[in-house]
Amino acid sequence: MSQIKDSGPQTTINHPIFSTLYEMLFRGLAESYFMGPLRQHTAGKASGVVLEVGAGNGLNFPYYNPARVERVEATEPDAAMLRYARNHLKQARVPVHLTQAAAENLPFADGTFDSAVVTLVFCSVEDPLRGFREVMRVLKPGGTLYLLEHVCSRSAFVAGVQTIMTPISRVVNGNCHWNRDTARTLSAVGLAISSRRDFHVLLIPMLLVEATQRGYEPMQDSPMEETNAGTSRIEGRS
Repeated sequence: MSQIKDSGPQTTINHPIFSTLYEMLFRGLAESYFMGPLRQHTAGKASGVVLEVGAGNGLNFPYYNPARVERVEATEPDAAMLRYARNHLKQARVPVHLTQAAAENLPFADGTFDSAVVTLVFCSVEDPLRGFREVMRVLKPGGTLYLLEHVCSRSAFVAGVQTIMTPISRVVNGNCHWNRDTARTLSAVGLAISSRRDFHVLLIPMLLVEATQRGYEPMQDSPMEETNAGTSRIEGRS
């Protein structure tokens, strides 16, 4: 019988300037014309008991459909982002429980979730392979991952520029990596991609994916830095 995982110490992350800029960016036209329709293809499709990894400032919360979703367990490691996410809890139409936790260390039992939602998250996860293994672990067999990410370009020249710019982006954009091949990482952990859409937004290569959990095999823990922040939990419902 599965037990709730002891998440242990969580990584202390706090990017107040980036979080403020992110909150300002995804207001108005940027949210209505760009992210809103894409959130319909991720959060809007989720069903059952849902995990949202890297909830950020909580802008997915209004898109969970009460006719489809029982509840959402949303995780976010960044303390500054959590403050914005708490403010958006009141916009949710389903029960949302907000927990401070990293993608690599999810505090949930094996096979807990019917769906998992990830939007613009794994560019900043320190260990994406381990993070996706954790998503695999907590999804039920046959559970679905709905993912939206900006990714490494298929153009060798553009990919080279992304790699050059990544050290700067990590500093100013909350550890954001511009040059990650997220689809390859998904395949490496054994998630079966059932739907994939590649597109560009303002020359930025984007990836929209639906993938299915096809069997989780435990992975030996990789070394992680010891940190001093525990896990906090906030509950909300509109």
